[in-house]
Amino acid sequence: MKIAVIDGKGGGIGRQIVERLKSLNNDDVEIIVLGTNSQATTNMLKAGADDGATGENAIVWMSKKVDIIIGPIAIMVANAMMGEVSPKMAEAIASSEALKLLLPINKCNINVVGVEAKKLSSLFDEICEKVKQILNEK
Repeated sequence: MKIAVIDGKGGGIGRQIVERLKSLNNDDVEIIVLGTNSQATTNMLKAGADDGATGENAIVWMSKKVDIIIGPIAIMVANAMMGEVSPKMAEAIASSEALKLLLPINKCNINVVGVEAKKLSSLFDEICEKVKQILNEK
């Protein structure tokens, strides 16, 4: 199973997600990090990702080739993250047939009604639990 973790800016959220996913110790999972910039990609790779790439074309291309996409909800919003998410990136992610596990982080003027505010660590735990559940179903 191929999982793409997408992040921008400094890659801090993506890095923590990769660390949690690596702790699953599952050889059937390939973690590919996709950064909107090189710093984000580098930081996520340092967390132990299997592979990584940077930029619009990498995100557009790989969104079609993975089974799961994980990242903040902003990755599906054109011009989010201070303009780092291009309209092409947002469209490719939203149009991908991959399952999207999105963190409801209330930035970029997005507030998901009905979702309670939680600490990031709780959201990371929920993502790992969801991935475990998916792996167990296969």
